[in-house]
Amino acid sequence: MSSVPAADTPIYVAGHRGMVGSALVRRLEAEGFTNLITRPRAELDLTDPRAVDAFFTETRPEVVYLAAAKVGGILANATYPADFIYDNLAIQNHVIHAALSHGVRRLLFLGSSCIYPRACPQPMREEHLLTGPLEPTNAPYAVAKIAGVTLCEAINRQHGTDYVAAMPTNLYGPGDNYDLETSHVLPAMIRKFCEAAGRGDAAVTLWGTGAPRREFLHVDDLADACLFLVREVHAEKGTLPLVNVGWGRDLSIRELAETVRDATGFKGEIRWDATKPDGTPRKLLDTSRLTALGWTPRIGLAEGIRRTVADFRAEAAGRTARA
Repeated sequence: MSSVPAADTPIYVAGHRGMVGSALVRRLEAEGFTNLITRPRAELDLTDPRAVDAFFTETRPEVVYLAAAKVGGILANATYPADFIYDNLAIQNHVIHAALSHGVRRLLFLGSSCIYPRACPQPMREEHLLTGPLEPTNAPYAVAKIAGVTLCEAINRQHGTDYVAAMPTNLYGPGDNYDLETSHVLPAMIRKFCEAAGRGDAAVTLWGTGAPRREFLHVDDLADACLFLVREVHAEKGTLPLVNVGWGRDLSIRELAETVRDATGFKGEIRWDATKPDGTPRKLLDTSRLTALGWTPRIGLAEGIRRTVADFRAEAAGRTARA
């Protein structure tokens, strides 16, 4: 059953200035939606329940894309574990509860592939959720996201809402965070290699051994998938549709580094600091559920990295990169 929102449907994109949220806004605008509701953090603190409730009272959205979150890589998660669990629980609890209180029947919750167990069978299927211990380096963040999934499922069951959850793989693309202390692996690599190429460095040193395998999806593909899920996927009998979003293919961090090196034009050596943690050995999503529904990604990794390198260099030249 397809349910395409009208062009003037009030749609709230929470986290519209982040990488995912801004991609959602671009995609919604490209699809002709004219009543998009956004608020910057300075005007709406999503960790404040009264502010969130007042915002929903004022704007009355009918569709919510919950892309707001505190995110970061291994170092950020290790340094600020309490912030990651508290802030994410607060943000999602307040937005989801306000959506329920104000009659929002269609909400898409953005989770993460880190919700699956560390020793999860590969590729990871949706039914593997809560079948084993989490990866310790990002467990607080993962627990928050699991709580969001569980909350949406409970609300669907108790209140008959039509909420859906998307579990994306590792993302990259325009608007990413390039801060070397808080970013994820791919944007950190892009910054390191771009800057090293500009300086003419002889080598770039990267964390870990390069052996872990990861899957990556361009954020514009994720935005397209999110619109598809809201249009095509519905809760049945009080369940929560939980759908993995990714490519269904992975590569080693070492191979990723070589791809980024080629895209940036860096000519030096890649060195690996094995004293630093690798994280989860492998994270590959089984995307057969989404593929069977009729959606597949379009932006290949090599092409996506070339685009993102160009975006980063343009942002850095204009001093607009989040670095």
